[in-house]
Amino acid sequence: MAKQIVVLGAGYAGLPAAKLAARRTGARVTLVNASDRFVERVRLHQLGSGQELRDRPLKELLSGTGVRLVVDRAERIDTENRTVHLAADAEPLRYDILVYALGSGPDLASVPGAAEHAHGVTTREQAEQLLKRLPESRSVAVVGGGLTGIEAAAEIAESHPDLKVRLVTAERLGAALSRIGTAHLRRTFARLGVDVIEGAPVAEVRADGPVLAGGDRVPADTVVWTTGFTVPDLARRAGVETAGDGRIAVDATMRSLSHPEVYAVGDAAALVSGDGKRLRMSCATGIPSGQHAVRSIAARESGRRARPLRFAYFQQCISLGREDGLIQFVHPDDSPRERILTGRAAVLYKEAIVRGAAYAMRRPGIPMSA
Repeated sequence: MAKQIVVLGAGYAGLPAAKLAARRTGARVTLVNASDRFVERVRLHQLGSGQELRDRPLKELLSGTGVRLVVDRAERIDTENRTVHLAADAEPLRYDILVYALGSGPDLASVPGAAEHAHGVTTREQAEQLLKRLPESRSVAVVGGGLTGIEAAAEIAESHPDLKVRLVTAERLGAALSRIGTAHLRRTFARLGVDVIEGAPVAEVRADGPVLAGGDRVPADTVVWTTGFTVPDLARRAGVETAGDGRIAVDATMRSLSHPEVYAVGDAAALVSGDGKRLRMSCATGIPSGQHAVRSIAARESGRRARPLRFAYFQQCISLGREDGLIQFVHPDDSPRERILTGRAAVLYKEAIVRGAAYAMRRPGIPMSA
């Protein structure tokens, strides 16, 4: 009897992993996802600001692959009996190998009021809620100075020039960028009219805007929350070993340290580079990790040794609206080089990367790098 591989999550890591597993392992592969659509998460700041995104039904992306799609939400994993219990189906799914790819979401629980008064941009539903909210707003505060916050602030400011947009960050703006990258970002925000409040951790979010740790209030009709990410607690509740942030602890082949039949990929995995540095949550790490997990599974199923993941970053791609962008070239450990690409060339560069990622959802065997 063919082995059963169950993949939880059809994002940038899970979808190509499921398709590649069906092609390379000979197992029966079931993909479980709460939605029947593949969501280009790296474009959700565009959707939230008012732009249309291409519809990508999972049924079409899986056509001809042999992967069985189950549109449902995984509620519990029974590692002892190797079953996944679903929200809508009383019959659990049995697995021989589980690929855990449930991704991450905004950390709305760490600051009082964020869950009640702030909007995330990590799911399509969140972006659509933000889209409905913006026409009713006169001012927006984007909390978080990472790549998601930068892109959201720029996109909203460009698409809604009548809105007053502020970006609030606990660090300095562009902390992960080079000197020239930060300089370009500041010039772009000045052109777009985005005010930046730096070194200002948020202590509370109220209906009329965030309150800073020092007590100052940032007036805003709408708050966009992009600071910090959290992962589902499904694995932890199942007794799978996790890191301090809840991500599954894995070895260099993407295999769980506590449960050898479980592999974790993408944002759900606590990926560590050869020098011991934790890899960032991103599409850039998600796709290669999903591909590598399947290569590891296929190697072990055929009696071969699974090779460790070899990974190096090359760039960070940041959209600054539709007419400008910033490509920050980085060292293999993700630290910035003093080399950037900006303007229209950066827009086209990032668009090629994003389209390449979407193409990998159709052709999962294509090697992807950061």
